[in-house]
Amino acid sequence: MFSPHRMFLASRFRAFLPPLAVAALLFGLAAGPASAQFPTKWVAGGSFHNWYAASGNEIEEGLIASQQYGMRWPGIYSFTDMQAAKGFWLGAENVVDELGTAYPVRVVHVGPRVTGVGEVFPVRFELVSRYDLPTVLVDGNPSFPSAEMVVDRVDPTMEADIMLVSEVNTLLGVTVTRRVMQFSQEYHDNYHVIEYTFTNTGNVDNDADIELPNQTIEGLRPFYQYRLSVARETRYVIGNATGWGKNTMNDARGDGVRADPADEQFRAQYAWHGKFPAFTAYDNIGGPIFPEALPAANVAPSDTLGRLGASQFVGVVTLHADASATDDSDDAGQPSTTTWIGSDDPINSNNDPFNVTAMQREYNLMASGHRSPRHAWAVEPTGPEGWLAPTNDPSLGTSGGFSFANGYGPYTLAPGESVRIVFAEGAAGLSREANTALGRAWLAADGAPGAPLTYDGETMTKNEWVFTGRDSLFQTFRRAISNYESDFAIPKAPAPPSAFSVASGGDRISLTWEPPADASGLTGYEIYRTASAFDSTYTLVHTASAAETSFDDLTPTRGIQYFYYIQSVADGSSNDGTGQTPTGVPLRSSRYYTQTYDPGFLQRQAGTAMDQIRIVPNPFYLGSARGSETRPQDAVRFFDVGDKLAFYNIPGQCRIDIYTELGELIESIEHTDGSGDEFWYQTTRSRQVIASGVYIAVITVTDDIMDLDTGEMLFEAGDRSIQKFVIIR
Repeated sequence: MFSPHRMFLASRFRAFLPPLAVAALLFGLAAGPASAQFPTKWVAGGSFHNWYAASGNEIEEGLIASQQYGMRWPGIYSFTDMQAAKGFWLGAENVVDELGTAYPVRVVHVGPRVTGVGEVFPVRFELVSRYDLPTVLVDGNPSFPSAEMVVDRVDPTMEADIMLVSEVNTLLGVTVTRRVMQFSQEYHDNYHVIEYTFTNTGNVDNDADIELPNQTIEGLRPFYQYRLSVARETRYVIGNATGWGKNTMNDARGDGVRADPADEQFRAQYAWHGKFPAFTAYDNIGGPIFPEALPAANVAPSDTLGRLGASQFVGVVTLHADASATDDSDDAGQPSTTTWIGSDDPINSNNDPFNVTAMQREYNLMASGHRSPRHAWAVEPTGPEGWLAPTNDPSLGTSGGFSFANGYGPYTLAPGESVRIVFAEGAAGLSREANTALGRAWLAADGAPGAPLTYDGETMTKNEWVFTGRDSLFQTFRRAISNYESDFAIPKAPAPPSAFSVASGGDRISLTWEPPADASGLTGYEIYRTASAFDSTYTLVHTASAAETSFDDLTPTRGIQYFYYIQSVADGSSNDGTGQTPTGVPLRSSRYYTQTYDPGFLQRQAGTAMDQIRIVPNPFYLGSARGSETRPQDAVRFFDVGDKLAFYNIPGQCRIDIYTELGELIESIEHTDGSGDEFWYQTTRSRQVIASGVYIAVITVTDDIMDLDTGEMLFEAGDRSIQKFVIIR
């Protein structure tokens, strides 16, 4: 289904537009910015966020006209993007097209720099959730993230919490189905499991007709490129070229090129922020943010205390690859190609499914086997020793640095046969708190390369701390493998509250929520808060029981913005440790379902005495513009809403009864938010607009109100003020 605001737009315009225009409108809503060639959707149900295209792959500048957009981790923080471009090529040998033209090899392409238009033909694209996404409101308005998920349907039976499904036909007659799965459980929420199924359907376009019903696909090779750049936040601190990955370092596991440690026997490639030789102010590993590097477009002016802005590690691990179309056991020899490619090499531009010579070069690359040495070892032949104290240029003199790639196959598919490949993309590294503390400590040590930095009871150098992120990524890979091998039977995170509302008040910010539809096993809720910006460090401010549905935050400071999230908490009895989940630990719903991205704040301070109350404007003139003959020069009106009348400096808890001059009660307003403001739009309880005349407002205090600082009683329940005002319509 569409999100409420998109459904509203679609329904409104459907009444006025012809069918083709409605289709174009809906396509535009799904596709996002004009730069997108195909509809796109976000998968952001955990800490790892990425957008996906209906074409089956995400290309360079495929969503917005910017590199470094996507693969965000942690997703709550701005500018943590690490994806510059991806490429998905699908090649085969001895292909005959529907016109009878024979190709020794043919390759269809989506990315890194070609759109896939005319090569792939989307026939299905939907986002599925295990439960309805919560409604999140701030002061009555929906609060949406930039990576807003728009769910098409709900399936409570699926194993993943979020699943995106796309299906495309290709010029090869092979239909490609992609399933992207995310788990919101906190120990598994920083990766996406991606399953590709390749089926020989013989369909080469987007209609139901089968153009190649009898062709066997030979030498089928799926091939995936990753141009990664860690991370967008430091692009203008360290240097613009880091934004396209010129300093990216790439390494691998399980390719047979080197003997890997016993506990790292998986099939993976990964990347990190390497040395950028053009930057000489200080050692840039980890992307420290120092005053010398500013101004920087993506960093707040106050954020110059050394925080590490590019300490993440990001990569992909193979979980399964069919041995053949008739043997679905995992082939440990896949991917059959692992390589690294100059990101700006000519082979990555102007790709064409009709250029036989170019496609032969591409297919040769796709079948090139395991490149030796691995990229990071070619840059720093001493390996980890050189990575911790780098001296060489990761770009090796190229203009754009290097991408890594994984190629699978070759496979043979008879008509109707399929093969399946599954991998996980994810990221990990130091926490925001660790990045901040370590960066500040390094700045205090004047950026000395070997300065010992102590955090959480351990002492290491800055670069050694950064490389603990690689260990965290490898743990992520192991968890993804274990999750897959368990048939996705990891302990489920509890469902989030079905609704979460934050309401600004005069002396409090009031939070309310509704339990999830299935609240079994819940022990309660936890509420976290931060000040000034949503992408800041949060602290626990309230623990609620399973029976509670509201909390008044009485500790905010006037003039400061506050952001919140709430998590459902389940007991650990259902946590059996599957998928390397810590056994017996209580699990929480994902913060990303119930995060506010708009601020709550204290409104106008409540009045402290009845003689402070003012009704504005009084008299009220609904006549023409200021200065006309029918409206005095000093008349006042609210121009956002014409009939708006304000009651200012009222007690924080009161009732406003409005009477005609003859004593007829026409409206009662319950004021409960603790502020000094209430508004009336000049309608009666029966929703009739009032006439001109003299009216009387009786403001009655409904609860005893004390000054929280002095303990002085300001109002007693029943205290009352009578105010007269005039309406001229």
